[in-house]
Amino acid sequence: MSSLSVKGIRSKSDEELFALLGKELEKRISAKRGSAEFVAEIRKLPVGLRAMAATYELDVSLALDDLGWHFGNWHNADLATETAQGLEELGATELAEVFRNAFRLAQQYWTELGAEGWAEWYHGSAFERATEPLTRQAWSILKSRKNGIFTYWIDYARQYPERVGARND
Repeated sequence: MSSLSVKGIRSKSDEELFALLGKELEKRISAKRGSAEFVAEIRKLPVGLRAMAATYELDVSLALDDLGWHFGNWHNADLATETAQGLEELGATELAEVFRNAFRLAQQYWTELGAEGWAEWYHGSAFERATEPLTRQAWSILKSRKNGIFTYWIDYARQYPERVGARND
């Protein structure tokens, strides 16, 4: 049973709500992030939690690295598809388009991104150069959002508590 309630979602601060959503995801997902099992597990979640689970690592990638690096770190085409759909669900439509464009580029280098030693290959590669403008565009989209993609999570949960599996009590 979900530990989320409509009342709880509406009464929490942004930080408390983010922590609550994170705990809910941890409780519901046991598979290793990025694995085929992970994708299968998130596909069973309520649509909002599914979107959040699918976009978590992208937020981390954009905070620490770039879009190109994301596809080497999270080399799973099904997860990339889920991430794009998750961004759409969360209302991050402009970011979803940027991500889809980067994914289209990544597919041209999919073998290299999945190879051992991909990180050494990546630095200075044509793929890194091609995704650089998309990364800058993604950063620009997120710069006004204090907590990056996670801000979309908060807004979404407050607007659609039932879509994150919240009880109405």
